[in-house]
Amino acid sequence: MSGTPGNPRGAQLWGGRFEGGLDPFFETFNRSLPFDRRMVDDDLVGSIAWAQALGAAGVLRQPEVDKLVKGLQKLRAACAHDPELPARAADEDVHSFVERELGELVGPLARKLHTGRSRNDQVATDLKLWLRRTAAGLDDALTELMRALVELADRTAALPIPGYTHLQRAQPITAGHHALAYVEMLARDRSRLADALRRADTCPLGSGALAGTAFGVDRAALARALEFRGGPTRNSLDTVGDRDHVAEVLFCCSMVMLHLSRLAEDWIFLGSHEARLVRFADAVATGSSLMPQKKNPDALELIRGKTGRVLGHLHALQVTLKALPLAYDKDLQEDKEGLFDALDQTVACAKVMTTVVDTIEYDEERCRTAASGGFLNATDLADLLVRAGVSFRDAHERVGVAVRRALAHGCELEELPRPILQELMPEVADSLARELRLDRVLGRRNAVGGTAPQRVRTEVRAWRRRLAR
Repeated sequence: MSGTPGNPRGAQLWGGRFEGGLDPFFETFNRSLPFDRRMVDDDLVGSIAWAQALGAAGVLRQPEVDKLVKGLQKLRAACAHDPELPARAADEDVHSFVERELGELVGPLARKLHTGRSRNDQVATDLKLWLRRTAAGLDDALTELMRALVELADRTAALPIPGYTHLQRAQPITAGHHALAYVEMLARDRSRLADALRRADTCPLGSGALAGTAFGVDRAALARALEFRGGPTRNSLDTVGDRDHVAEVLFCCSMVMLHLSRLAEDWIFLGSHEARLVRFADAVATGSSLMPQKKNPDALELIRGKTGRVLGHLHALQVTLKALPLAYDKDLQEDKEGLFDALDQTVACAKVMTTVVDTIEYDEERCRTAASGGFLNATDLADLLVRAGVSFRDAHERVGVAVRRALAHGCELEELPRPILQELMPEVADSLARELRLDRVLGRRNAVGGTAPQRVRTEVRAWRRRLAR
C-alpha cells in the first residue's frame, strides 16, 4: 500500500518515496496500532500542544490552529466515548490513525500538523505522557496494599509466629512485624517509581527525527503546556533513542513483583498442611478437579508465577537496547508491549495481593505453639547470661551445650532439670523460666526495628500517618 495525496484509510505517512506496495504479511508484521493505540489520548494531547506551538512560532495562522485544535478535541472526545475506535482502524500506527481521522474532520489542513515533527519525537512524547498517567495507577495500588498490610500488622501486633532463617526456625517474631517488613519493601518500591518518573519528566517534542526541529518552536513553553516539570530534553539525538525511562519503570515493576513473590512464598509455606499457621479465604483459593479435599493458594501462586513474566520484559528490553546505534531504530517499537503488559500485571498482582491480605487468617493457637518450641528462645538465654556478666562467646557456648542436653532429654531449654541448669548457667537458673516466657522474649525486642508488640504498634501509627499524607 503506497501513500496517496488523500492519505486514505490504512495509508502510511511516508509513501512518497515508494512506488510498490508492502508485502501483506510484512504490513501486518510492521503495524503497531494493535498495541500503541493505548496511547491515542496521549498522541492527541501532544498534537494539540504541537499545533499551538506551531501557531506561536508563526508557522500556522491562528485560524488554522483553532481549527486543528477543535478537530483534535473532537477526535479526543470520540475516542473517549468509543475506546475501540482505533482498534477498528487499518492504520500503521497511532500517529497515522490520528492524522487520518483528523483529516476527515478538518480536511487537508490536517497535513500541516506534522510540520517540524517526526514520529520519532512524537512517540517518545506519547510514551512519556502515557507512562506518567499510568504509573499513577501502580502507585495507588501499592498504597492500598501498604494500607492493608498496616491494618494486618495492627491486628496481629502481639501474635507470635516463628521467624525463619535458611528456612529453619530461628527466633520468635510477631505476625505484625512480618507484615510491616513488606510495607517497608513496598515503600522503597514507591520511592523508586517516583524517582524514575522524576527523571523521565522531560519533554521530547520538538527534537524532530534526530537533529531537532528547523522551526522556531519554543520548546520550553511546549514542555510547560504538556506539564513536563523538567523542561525540554537537551539533546535531540539522545532524545529519540532514549528508553531509559522504560527500562527504569520495568525495573520498578520487577522489584515490586519480587517483593510480592516473596510474600506469596512466605504465606504459601505458612499455609501448607505441614505448617498450618495461616488460612486462605475462599475468595482467593481454588480447589482440585480430582481431589475434593484440596484448597489451593492459587492467587499467591499466580503472583509468584507472573513475577517471571515481568522480569522477562525487563531483560528483553535491556537486550534490545544493548547494541542500538543512535538515534532511532525500529527495534524500539518493541519497547511498548512489554511495558504495557508489565504495568498491567504488576497493578493486577498488587490488587489481588491486597485481597489476600484483607482476608488472610492466622491460626493463633498453632502460631503460639510453633513460636514457643524448638529452642527459638536460645538467643534470649544467651542474652540473659550476658546481662549476668558472662561474655557473649562463653554464653553462646553454654547455651549450645544446653540445647544438646535438652534434645537428649526431649524438653525445651526452660524445662531442663534444675541440676543441669545449675551446672550450665547458675547465674540465671532461678529466673530462667520466667524470662524465657514468649511474651517476655518478644517484649525485649523493643528497639527501633524490633519485633516487640509495642514497637509494632508504634510503627503502625507511624505508617498510618505517612500513608494519610
